[in-house]
Amino acid sequence: MSHGRIVKVAGPLVVADGMQDVSMFDVVRVSDRRLIGEVLEMREDRASIQVYEETAGLGPGEPVYGTGAPLSVELGPGLISTIFDGIQRPLEVIREMVGSNITRGIDVPALDRGKRWRFEPSVEAGAKVAAGDIIGKVQETEVVEHRIMVPHGVAGTITEIAPGEYTVEEIVAKLQTDSGDIVELTMMQKWPVRVGRPYKEKLPPLEPMVTGQRVIDTLFPIAKGGVAAVPGPFGSGKTVVQHQLAKWADADIVVYIGCGERGNEMTDVLMEFPQLKDPRTGESLMKRTVLIANTSDMPVAAREASIYTGITIAEYFRDMGYSVALMADSTSRWAEALREMSGRLEEMPGEEGYPAYLSSRLAQFYERAGRVISIGSEGREGTLSAIGAVSPPGGDLSEPVTQATLRIVKVFWGLDSSLAYRRHFPAINWLRSYSLYVDQLEDWTNANISREWTTLRADTLRILQEEAELEEIVRLVGIDSLSALERVTLEAAKSIREDYLHQNAFHEVDTYTSLNKQYRMLKLILAFYYRGTDAVKSGVALDKLFSLPVRERIGRAKYVLEDDVDTVFGEIEAELNAQIEALVAKEVGSDVEGI
Repeated sequence: MSHGRIVKVAGPLVVADGMQDVSMFDVVRVSDRRLIGEVLEMREDRASIQVYEETAGLGPGEPVYGTGAPLSVELGPGLISTIFDGIQRPLEVIREMVGSNITRGIDVPALDRGKRWRFEPSVEAGAKVAAGDIIGKVQETEVVEHRIMVPHGVAGTITEIAPGEYTVEEIVAKLQTDSGDIVELTMMQKWPVRVGRPYKEKLPPLEPMVTGQRVIDTLFPIAKGGVAAVPGPFGSGKTVVQHQLAKWADADIVVYIGCGERGNEMTDVLMEFPQLKDPRTGESLMKRTVLIANTSDMPVAAREASIYTGITIAEYFRDMGYSVALMADSTSRWAEALREMSGRLEEMPGEEGYPAYLSSRLAQFYERAGRVISIGSEGREGTLSAIGAVSPPGGDLSEPVTQATLRIVKVFWGLDSSLAYRRHFPAINWLRSYSLYVDQLEDWTNANISREWTTLRADTLRILQEEAELEEIVRLVGIDSLSALERVTLEAAKSIREDYLHQNAFHEVDTYTSLNKQYRMLKLILAFYYRGTDAVKSGVALDKLFSLPVRERIGRAKYVLEDDVDTVFGEIEAELNAQIEALVAKEVGSDVEGI
């Protein structure tokens, strides 16, 4: 093992010379405390190293040992339901070893070397396999079947394979390559985090990732394999939105990265997720979740690694053919880590001190999402959807991280502190947000929801836009200056906001709404708008229209159980039609009497 000597320590940056045998992005062990570091820059034999642990007490002259390998993650059974830190150290194992505080230089394997897993082969001896092919399965949790794949760059004929209980390091199969070499296959493989896992083909995302959050699914949907950003100021509900997506999104596997957020927020996740029931399986949500906890009190440099660790694990499950949802909370903290290291490396700063390569690094991260055909002879399809929270200082969306993110992502859920203060959740501003997947998803929604869906969505956005314009007039000259039809538009917009877009994350029924229920709810609210507009044109008084008894039932429709949706909504619709027809008939009758 090659080693050099420290010549300079500047916070998380350590400079060492005598490092001619190491390469860029290699992992090194710093000092005899064996702190984990990664080479960021090489100048002749001098290496600049990003240390992922506290560097207090280090000094010049101490040794630095090269490992000859890049920063990599271990991929295999044991990932699901484990809580890792930013460099894939299992936190629960460390707590059992050293207590609540992580000791510097602790070296724990990411996957448990002692645990035995039941391996069931999917192929027999004599089968020809290529890289990416599934050779066996392990039931990792009650809900996740872990598929053991042939590692990248390996192909040939299986010579030995047997069912049984194995640790992740024991040989489960042997493979003979075309050149005659024998390759021993285990259930674990390693992958460098800064390199995206290969795939055969990238496909356009054509199916929505259903989240059960009405403002998202209806107005600003994200596709499976899509990318979204959730920017918002402090207290506007970024973390709650991401919790809701992690709980309810239509994904097989969830990878949640707490990247530099406050410790108490991550604690909420760690306490809450094991107790949450997965709506699809009835088991704990942790049975299909990988958590990476890298809070703001951990070294800044480790935030940068946590994003790459998380997305590499997500790509691994995508390659098995799963639909994976990745939540990164938040990419702003990750960008701050980039900024700190860039400053210490004395690089030329870009806007607001961020490095000039900020946009390309963000793009490299988000580009790893997508819907792909995995490598291998089967042609499995897997999706990886990435949702990144952005925490702009003071809620200023013009700052560099937000702007760089918006140039890359296709969905923007802009959170609004004024909505959050009014207790409107999710606080997604419907006038500022957008989704560029709507057109791509139209064929799917026409086939699976209704051909009316596109029209209902467009009318909803139009009504909300008109409400914003009319409110300006009301503020200036009062509501009496509006026509009766404009008043109906305001009333319909209020119903859309309060009865549809507002959703209670803590109510057992309202926390999740299926697409069928969303369609029926929206159709009902807009039916009041369409029928009300016609009634007002027929001469019906506004106060009588607005005080119809059925309006309370429309407002409470969000609490109808999923099993009762079609029956109850049919009743409410019939009631609405009957009450409006009675109003119109009465109005027309009184007009005839007057004549």
